[in-house]
Amino acid sequence: MKAVITGGAGFIGSALGRHLLEQGVEQVVAFDNLNSGHKKNLDGTGIALVEGDIRDYDAVLRAFAGADFVFHLAAIPSVPRSIKEPLPSHDVNINGSFNVFRAAQHAGVKRVVYAASSSAYGDTEVLPKVETMQTNPKSPYAAQKLMGEQYASVFSSCFGLETVSLRFFNVFGPRQDPGSAYSGVLSLFMKALIEGTSPTIFGDGEQSRDFTFVEDVAALVWKAAHAKDVSGRVFNAGNGNRYTLNETWKLLQGIAGRELTANYGPPRAGDVKHSQADTALAVQYLGHAPQFTFEEGLRRTFQWYKASLA
Repeated sequence: MKAVITGGAGFIGSALGRHLLEQGVEQVVAFDNLNSGHKKNLDGTGIALVEGDIRDYDAVLRAFAGADFVFHLAAIPSVPRSIKEPLPSHDVNINGSFNVFRAAQHAGVKRVVYAASSSAYGDTEVLPKVETMQTNPKSPYAAQKLMGEQYASVFSSCFGLETVSLRFFNVFGPRQDPGSAYSGVLSLFMKALIEGTSPTIFGDGEQSRDFTFVEDVAALVWKAAHAKDVSGRVFNAGNGNRYTLNETWKLLQGIAGRELTANYGPPRAGDVKHSQADTALAVQYLGHAPQFTFEEGLRRTFQWYKASLA
């Protein structure tokens, strides 16, 4: 069995690759341009790295030759960056995704699992967010990821390519890069605690998120590759809980045994106030069964950062 992960050198992709090998997949290939992924994420794993860009159709098609499954994670995954630099975000997230679906169809891939985004919901007063809700993207990134879902559905209905879209909800875990202004908030929190600096929370800190540990996401992605009668469908990939940034910062300080006062800045453009997944459909159709509490995921992630950044 061969599986290809676009964006496979990223923190989610490399966690997924490890999970696939644990599940007995003989050949796991990470297709990555290393723009935000890192070779070191694959060290000692047995995952093969093919350097390439999803905007290069011929390179994608070559990488997909003989693949049973494709897991499409490659993206420029940032709401603020998509507002500041919409053109490259569009090119990668829409044109690149189209290449992935087209190449998968031509290569005879059994199924593509697409990393969609909960940002497609936008701001909704009703929580948790359920897949049947009207989507309302508030940023180019959100619109681009929603278009990817629609392409996945179209390739299923028009071209016979089996696809499943999973709307990720604020995935966190080891190997998430804290070195960018666009990095995930938890990686920035942990870096601040290790370095003894105060993080900046944008807004009042009362915005809430359904933080999902990367190992639970990897397990769900693998289940989505095998579930029956789900082609063309969209499922939430969250835990069904939510925590405010203020609560999360307090919890992390307890884990780290360190007290630091956070700074507060203006809200970021395009950010939603609250996010929480309804996981009923993922449980029913995909067998979603998260194994990690939020606190346990934070502890495991903090220990990794402490060892790698110290």
